[in-house]
Amino acid sequence: MEILDIDLLAFETGSEAQRGAVIEGVSRSLVTGFVYVEHDMPVDMVDEAYGQLESFFTLPQEVKDRYVVPGSHGQTGYTGLLVETAAVSDVPDWKEMLNWGAPVGEGHPLRVKYPHRYGPPTLPEADLAGITELLLHFHERVADLQRRVLRIIAAGLGAHETFFDEMLVDGATLTRAIHYPAMDLAPDQQHVWAGEHADINLITALPRATAAGLQVKTDDGWIDAAPPENCAIINTGLMLERLSNGVITSGIHRVVSSEGQQGDRYSVVQFAHPTPWTVLAPMAPTVTADNPLRYSAIAASDSLDKVLWDINLTENGSRLDPAS
Repeated sequence: MEILDIDLLAFETGSEAQRGAVIEGVSRSLVTGFVYVEHDMPVDMVDEAYGQLESFFTLPQEVKDRYVVPGSHGQTGYTGLLVETAAVSDVPDWKEMLNWGAPVGEGHPLRVKYPHRYGPPTLPEADLAGITELLLHFHERVADLQRRVLRIIAAGLGAHETFFDEMLVDGATLTRAIHYPAMDLAPDQQHVWAGEHADINLITALPRATAAGLQVKTDDGWIDAAPPENCAIINTGLMLERLSNGVITSGIHRVVSSEGQQGDRYSVVQFAHPTPWTVLAPMAPTVTADNPLRYSAIAASDSLDKVLWDINLTENGSRLDPAS
């Protein structure tokens, strides 16, 4: 099993033969749940965003704690160390996070119905002037990349390439900056930054990480994710597995520090989510005699809430709360 790299622009501007080759390459690579995508996001924008985020995580703890948003279930603002926990683990991840998404209008029905997902972004503007505009622009560019990648996936599943477009409009897409502190500070000298897990959403994009550590689970064991330069890592999530009737499975991964690895690790990931009222039911072309209907329908909001509980981000009653 091999993770392939594909050229997004070859799908968008190439010949029919080139488009077909990209679709076929993505389909082959997603057997692993991962694919590398050569993109056109400005390098200087990515550099600036990562630099500002590193500055945030080096702020004193009491300053970072001012950006915690009670009731958000980790969907906006700051989340501290040893909170999020992989669904198959009882040991919290050794990471801290800053989360944000695109705002919607105050009277928007999504904000009214799902306030914990559509509140105003909580970003450290008071301590890092200009970071809000920068990170919202970064969010928009990565979201556009994900929409374009999902067009390739839709075509590969036998649907029109715009199949996912509507459900992404004002979707609950979340960008998350993650700081993995050096493992020599970790309790019990563990080397696992983030435990084995699948993402909740449709697909996830990782434009860059500052150090090695991301590993992908394959039939042959764990392999390192090592994209070529200027390629984003894309992995599949549980919602896409359901929509594809299991044709595309979720990419199982973890983040580990190798023995002797020194220093911190920073990464920014974006989770492409549909609007919460989207009904996740298998796409018609994926249900065949050879691949009978595997999944019932569920609202995206309910699917997300269940997994937030599984990973210990639901406040006042999480999975690892003895009182729950």
